[in-house]
Amino acid sequence: MKVFVTGVGGQLGRDVMNELAKRGIEGVGSDIAPSFSGIMDGSAVTTMPYVQLDITDEQAVSKVLSEVRPDALIHCAAWTAVDAAEDEENIPKVMAINEKGTEYLAKAAKDLDISMMYISTDYVFNGQGEKPWEPDCKEYAPLNVYGKSKLAGEKAVTANLEKYFIIRIAWVFGQNGKNFIKTMLNVGKTHDEVRVVNDQIGTPTYTLDLSVLLVDMIQTDKYGYYHATNEGGYISWYDFTKEIYAQAGYSTRVNPVTTEEYGISKAARPFNSRLDKSKLIEAGFTPLPDWKDALGRYLKVIEY
Repeated sequence: MKVFVTGVGGQLGRDVMNELAKRGIEGVGSDIAPSFSGIMDGSAVTTMPYVQLDITDEQAVSKVLSEVRPDALIHCAAWTAVDAAEDEENIPKVMAINEKGTEYLAKAAKDLDISMMYISTDYVFNGQGEKPWEPDCKEYAPLNVYGKSKLAGEKAVTANLEKYFIIRIAWVFGQNGKNFIKTMLNVGKTHDEVRVVNDQIGTPTYTLDLSVLLVDMIQTDKYGYYHATNEGGYISWYDFTKEIYAQAGYSTRVNPVTTEEYGISKAARPFNSRLDKSKLIEAGFTPLPDWKDALGRYLKVIEY
């Protein structure tokens, strides 16, 4: 089996490539950089085939996919800077990457008659209430540009393909790039106390654990919408920060505040990021490990 992976310079794409290599599955990585630009630590992703690709170039997408001729496509590339997406000058670029880039990949997958996996987000929903969002819920109402762009990407996939996986995740952390854990560790070094919101509820997703599930899934024909985060129940960003500092051995005091007290961010954030993951188990897939366990393993492989 040959799997084409986009966004391998990012948190998730790199881990997916390494997971493919562990299983002896041929992976071909791509990103916009001329060569692999992620962490160079001797991991398999640095030795597997790499192709430079701008997914917003429709002709380039068609050419590269037709030349590589993979058996499946895992689409991890995306604009993920949520606040920056709100800037008027960035909106066309956000939509070009998250909507049109996804559409071009979906069309190329259709031409090759291969399956496509699209990584989406809880931000496609309105983030209200307390009930966990179910994978097949169609009550979309994104609160910000990022959410709108990812929903547009979902629709581009379903409009062009029948053999697709749409995997919604939340609160992502991995070794490559920036994430909440790295931010809070850096803040905790220089501050005696921090303020963290306690009215936004969800569950973290460790890309290393998620990559195992994605590679499991891409080898099946159990297509459709799924939700995937680590197990361990629903928590607030405040709860998450307290556990981060506890496991890291920090004494920084964490003060809970409401979103309103914290101050309005440029992009509206969902209060309810609870994702119902029961469909994974029903389909026979193995759930991700507990988020506290994932955090502990993550802290062992990063510098802080």
